Amino acid sequence: MKQYIAILFFLCATISAFAQSAKNGLVIKSDTVKVKAINPLAPAKAAFYSAILPGLGQAYNKKYWKIPIVYAAMGTSMYFYLDNNKKYHRYRDAYKMRLAGQKDEFYGEYSDQVLINAQRTFQRNRDISFLLTVGFYVLNIVEANVSAHLLQFNVNENLSVAPDIYQNEINYKQNIGLTLNYKF
Repeated sequence: MKQYIAILFFLCATISAFAQSAKNGLVIKSDTVKVKAINPLAPAKAAFYSAILPGLGQAYNKKYWKIPIVYAAMGTSMYFYLDNNKKYHRYRDAYKMRLAGQKDEFYGEYSDQVLINAQRTFQRNRDISFLLTVGFYVLNIVEANVSAHLLQFNVNENLSVAPDIYQNEINYKQNIGLTLNYKF
């Protein structure tokens, strides 16, 4: 019995001897983990930069492909705001001239009610375009902030979510789902 304990002790002692390596008298673990430095102010910086100049937060996050999307969205909505504002003032001025007894550019072509309806339509479209412009501006800031937060997450191949199709063992029908895999 003592021999078995001695052999078991000897085997355990030799196995644990390979767990660490010594260099120059220092014990160094072989499975050290590299930790990425996290900047807690990066999301706030990205949001601040996007608030100052739209697209600058995306450049700070090094997501350069998003900058043309930001400017296209804001530019398109700003274009429609300016266009609807110009048409609104055109019909409003024509209606005011008509009320003053003067001839306007639409005289004989449109009635007073048509000019009033056109004013209301272009005013509503102008207001909606303005709200969209402000919405895209705020969305630009929020996107830069969220993107900076997501850059700090540790994403590697050991953790993955993938779609999966598997066969049900009871009725042999195909089921669709997601699998979450974590490899050690």
